[in-house]
Amino acid sequence: MAVSIELTKEYGYVVLALVAYAFLNFWMSMQVGKARRKYKVFYPTMYAIESENKDAKLFNCVQRGHQNSIEMMPLFFATLLVGGLQHPVIAAALGVFYAVARFFYFKGYSTGNPENRLKIGYVC
Repeated sequence: MAVSIELTKEYGYVVLALVAYAFLNFWMSMQVGKARRKYKVFYPTMYAIESENKDAKLFNCVQRGHQNSIEMMPLFFATLLVGGLQHPVIAAALGVFYAVARFFYFKGYSTGNPENRLKIGYVC
């Protein structure tokens, strides 16, 4: 039994919101790469150890901000794509809002003080 789903033209906004988040995540990965070079944390090390690297906390905050976004990505993508089937404009708007909030989350976390990740709207 085949099920067909008809997508409205507004569903394109949902796809754009998803692509925007993918680009944001790519940018975050570039920031982690820069932090690896700056704080001398080389692959395959996932997180720096404070006893071996004086800048471990700074690097780990950058890495953790990106890692948390990766961990949430499947749930965000599924919710965005499925919710967009019924309410594409609302889903796309919320998707863009989420991507912007994730940007500020990452920027705050990257300061080295994990509490700054909660200060949405304040670029530290």
